[in-house]
Amino acid sequence: MISQEAHSHPNLLELPSVQAIDLFCGAGGLTRGLSEAGIDVRLGVDTDPACAFPYETNNRRAKFLHKSVADISGKELEQYFSKDSWTLLAGCAPCQTFSSYNRKKPSFDDPKWRMLDHFKRLINELSPDFVTMENVPRLKARSVYKDFCANLESQNYKIWAEVVDCTKYGIAQTRQRLVLLASRHFDPSFLSQEEFGQPLRTVRDVIYGLTEISAGATDPKDSLHSAASLSDINIQRMHAAKPGKTWRDWPDEIIADCHKHPKGREYLSVYGRMEWDKPAPTLTTNYYSFGTGRFGHPEQHRALSLREGALIQGFPADYEFVPQGALPVRKTIGRMVGNAVPVPLGKAIGQSLLHQVQHTDTLRTKIYKGFRNE
Repeated sequence: MISQEAHSHPNLLELPSVQAIDLFCGAGGLTRGLSEAGIDVRLGVDTDPACAFPYETNNRRAKFLHKSVADISGKELEQYFSKDSWTLLAGCAPCQTFSSYNRKKPSFDDPKWRMLDHFKRLINELSPDFVTMENVPRLKARSVYKDFCANLESQNYKIWAEVVDCTKYGIAQTRQRLVLLASRHFDPSFLSQEEFGQPLRTVRDVIYGLTEISAGATDPKDSLHSAASLSDINIQRMHAAKPGKTWRDWPDEIIADCHKHPKGREYLSVYGRMEWDKPAPTLTTNYYSFGTGRFGHPEQHRALSLREGALIQGFPADYEFVPQGALPVRKTIGRMVGNAVPVPLGKAIGQSLLHQVQHTDTLRTKIYKGFRNE
C-alpha cells in the first residue's frame, strides 16, 4: 500500500519515465512499438548503416549509433539515460542462426551466435531496471539462451519468457516469437490478448485498398509500393496459383523440376498466394519474392510489394525507409522489414512493462524514499 505521506504529496505519485536503449534496432520496429506504448527510447544501435535513415527519421527522439554491440561498453550507453528514470535495455539479436528457415546447424563459429553473450555483458555492466528480448522460438532450446537467463537470475532479475502468438496482438501474420521480460523490481508478465485489446487482423484488413500494381511496377505516389518483376514461367505460375492452394495443383509443365523429385515434393510453402481473410504467413527477408514463400498477392498477379510487407509487419503507412526521391533497393528494404520486430508486438512489450510499473505500489514507495539516489 502507498503511505499516507505519499498520498499527501500527489506529485510523489507520478512515476518517472521509462527510458530505453534498443540494441540490434534495425529500422526501428521495436523502438516504434515501445514509443507508441509510452516508453522513451533514447538510442538505437545497429551495424547496418542503411537503418540509420528510417530509424532516426521515424523515431525523432532516438539517436542511431552505427556500431557493433560487441564494441560497446555499458559506460558508453549509460550517458543516454537520465538519473531520475527507470531504465530498459532491449536486445533482439540476429535470429537467422536459430531460425527454422536455416537448414544449417547453428555453429559457435557464427558471430551472430555470440551476440547474446555481448547483450549479457552489457546488462551486467549497465544494470538496467528492466530487460527485454525478442527472438525465434527455437532459441529457447539453445545453451546460449539458457546461459543468458541464468545470468539474469544471478543478477537478481525475475523473468517471464514465453512463445507469443503474434496474431493475438494485432499483427496480421502467423508469426511465433519468443519474448522475454526481466525486472529487478517485480515478477514481470505479458498482457493477455484481452488486456492488449487488439482483434485478429487479416491480410484484407492491412493491404486491401492499396493502389493496384503489376509485377515490376511501382505506385507513382509511393516508391515503396513496388513489386518485383516476374519471369515468363513465374507469370504462368502466378496465374495458376490459387489462395490457400499449393503448386501441386498446377499443370505439370509449369512445376519446377526440383519439386518433381521425391524430396522436393515436401516443400509446399513456396510459390503460394496469401488469403484475404486470414493472416499472412511469417514474413522473411525475401517476402517480395513469389518463389521463396507464400507471398503471392491474393488477387493481383505478383508478390507482395515492399510497402505491403512493411504494413503486415505493423509499420505505419507513412513510415519512411529511404530519403524522398531515392529509389529503394529491394534486397535492403526486404532485409530491414523482414528482420524487424513487428511494431504492435513492440507496443505490447512496452505496455506490459508500463502496466506493472504503474500498478506496483512498492515502486512508488521506493521512489518516495529517494531510492534512485541511494
